Amino acid sequence: MRYLFDDYSLDTERRELCRGAGVVPIAPQAFDLIAYLIRNRERVVTKDNLVDVIWQGRAISDVALTTCLNAARKAVGDSGDGQRLIKTFPRKGVRFIAPVREAPATITVSGSSVLTSGKPSLVVLPFANLSPDPAQDYFVDGVTESLTTDLSRLAGVFVIGRNTAFAYRGRHVDLKQVGRELGVRYVLEGSVQRVETRMRINAQLIDAETGNHVWAERFDKQIADLFDMQDEIGARLANQLGTELVTAEARRAAQAPHPDSMDLYFQGMAYLNRGTDPGSLSQARPFFEQALRLDAANIEAMVGMADVDTMRSTSMLIDRREPLRLVETSLAAIIARTPNHARAHCLMGVVQIFTKRAVEGIAECERALTLDRNLATAHAWIGLGKCNLGRAEETEGHIAEAFRLSPRDQKASSWLNTAGVAQSYLGADEAAIQWFRRSIETNRNIAPFVHFFLAAALAHLGRIEDARTSVQAGLALDPNFSVAQFHRSSPTDHPTCLMQRERIAAGLRKAGLPSE
Repeated sequence: MRYLFDDYSLDTERRELCRGAGVVPIAPQAFDLIAYLIRNRERVVTKDNLVDVIWQGRAISDVALTTCLNAARKAVGDSGDGQRLIKTFPRKGVRFIAPVREAPATITVSGSSVLTSGKPSLVVLPFANLSPDPAQDYFVDGVTESLTTDLSRLAGVFVIGRNTAFAYRGRHVDLKQVGRELGVRYVLEGSVQRVETRMRINAQLIDAETGNHVWAERFDKQIADLFDMQDEIGARLANQLGTELVTAEARRAAQAPHPDSMDLYFQGMAYLNRGTDPGSLSQARPFFEQALRLDAANIEAMVGMADVDTMRSTSMLIDRREPLRLVETSLAAIIARTPNHARAHCLMGVVQIFTKRAVEGIAECERALTLDRNLATAHAWIGLGKCNLGRAEETEGHIAEAFRLSPRDQKASSWLNTAGVAQSYLGADEAAIQWFRRSIETNRNIAPFVHFFLAAALAHLGRIEDARTSVQAGLALDPNFSVAQFHRSSPTDHPTCLMQRERIAAGLRKAGLPSE
């Protein structure tokens, strides 16, 4: 459904707030708050109503509620003083008072096809509660809703709204028939079962045209806080399922006689999802180039190209400034056109972190997380940014959060590197060695700097022969690297970091890396 008010439109299927033709950036909870107020605009909504719906009854402070309400007002150009659209009634609650018109959603279900311009389409059917306790229904429904919301943020994927999906709750249905009725390519179904102190979640993705299984996964987790667990399950499923959908669409596109721009985008993403090693990046970029030749306005292909170029540039030990300047120009244009693109903001943050602007880079990554709370890689980049600000002791916590959201992520080797660099900066050589070796085990096509950092840590522990072996492994990938170039390649000019890097340089000399 689309709600039209003032000069704004709120599309609950796309989860987009627009002003005129432009998309307005808005945090998910603020979006949910506006949508709830509009749907209940005939009455005053109490604080308890908002807490029950937006925060599923969790205990929150008045400050948190006020912050969310202010964010909602700001998004629609209202204010606490003006209250043109959202009016506060002291000691009673709030009400949406502006005139509202309703219109069909921008993307609608019609007969056996969804008007999604070739996008892969998906419905998340309500998960089944296999626990004997019917009181667990609320938790199971929460998992389904959380997952639907998270998947709706996936680039290039259309997800059927929860109200339509919940019409199938409790029914035994033919999944092919569901696909025909809703016009979707994929159906995700699952179940939740509580077994003593553990929760078991089964999920499976079905090709609605053939009825074949595309992907299946089981999650077993100790029960702690149910609401936190609900969010974590949704995040893990969404991150894994996003990669699987890209892979499935890439296979489908490879068989198409005349692939369109989005087909080529998915094929590029399939290679990019394999990792950030030079081979994967080289295979990914031509698909994004072809996609843009077919459709110069394909924002996702633009972001894909920027992603490839960012990863290539940041893996360079020297001379990365000009390539990153070109990437930044491209990202600025993308963000100007699509201001709520989470990946674009995250990549902009990476560029800034690697060009001695870590404060701005961290802010961009945090902005990305307000747009997509499950963008695990943004947490890892924030960890690197903290490292570049002389706060390496904070890095490991951000890496842990990235792994919590996406424990089997293809970018895991990069996250392990970041944790190792932080430990090197702190002088915790044994811990650094463990992180770097885990990274190398995860991805043998590792960037050369990992071998050099590993060599420095080994040398400081007196393991000179092992250190020399690591230096040689790094030089095999970058024969001209030296201690002087290590200094010139510094992504930071923070005095604490520069002192920490001096210690690493001393380790490199011990390991036999040439000075010049």
